[in-house]
Amino acid sequence: MPRFSANLTLLFGEYGFLDRFEAASRAGFSHVEFQFPEASPEEVAHALRETGLQLVLFNLPAGDWQAGDRGIAADPARREQFRQGVREAVDLARLWGCRRLNALAGRRVEGVPEVEQWRCLVENLRFATGLLGSAGLTLLVEPVNPYDVPGFWVPTTAVGERLLEEVAAGNACLQCDVYHMQRAEGNLVPTLRRLAGRLGHVQIADAPDRHEPGTGEIHYPYVLRELDRAGYEGFVGLEYRPADRTEEGLRWIEEMGFRRG
Repeated sequence: MPRFSANLTLLFGEYGFLDRFEAASRAGFSHVEFQFPEASPEEVAHALRETGLQLVLFNLPAGDWQAGDRGIAADPARREQFRQGVREAVDLARLWGCRRLNALAGRRVEGVPEVEQWRCLVENLRFATGLLGSAGLTLLVEPVNPYDVPGFWVPTTAVGERLLEEVAAGNACLQCDVYHMQRAEGNLVPTLRRLAGRLGHVQIADAPDRHEPGTGEIHYPYVLRELDRAGYEGFVGLEYRPADRTEEGLRWIEEMGFRRG
């Protein structure tokens, strides 16, 4: 049975960020995640304590999101900015009791040789795995489809596998978002079966509109049950944009034979 985690960046948008923790708890979740915190570290820690929720994932700093950044790990000019972000994220992970941090590779930088950018990405992730490893944490690498984010350095699971092989760290895993997989490559269940031993986290949304499961082309009852059969024991993050109010859209969980807790 999947262990669902409510993504507070996209779910419960009817509430302010800190109120989303209580909303997730009322909706029956015991685990949450978010892309980036929208409150102070102390306020997030307080919200977790008050609700008893467990934070299972957040992203390393990824640059200026509003300006179009989707990670800075492959940009040689921002090497120290990335590494300082890793140091700060490790401190936050300790404060919040979170054991998984996701690294977004970022887009290709025009005018910089691609071989130099790839080398920077590998070296930065080796740095990150070393620092996270000393704290008992896991680094995740997420493929992001090239339609939503053109020029992203890791557009498919195959590129993600290649990156992990070069980083060669025991605490580095793939984060597979089934929505991105469907958009970029399809072949969902065979790929998830093959990658089961390298999966550190899974996220879901339906395609092509990134709403809740049951609103698009992915047959999630089959995908999630096959993920179970493949031996995956991690969390499944609900990182989708609700088509309407979050609570109303959550009915798909029980309708598909799963539970929220």
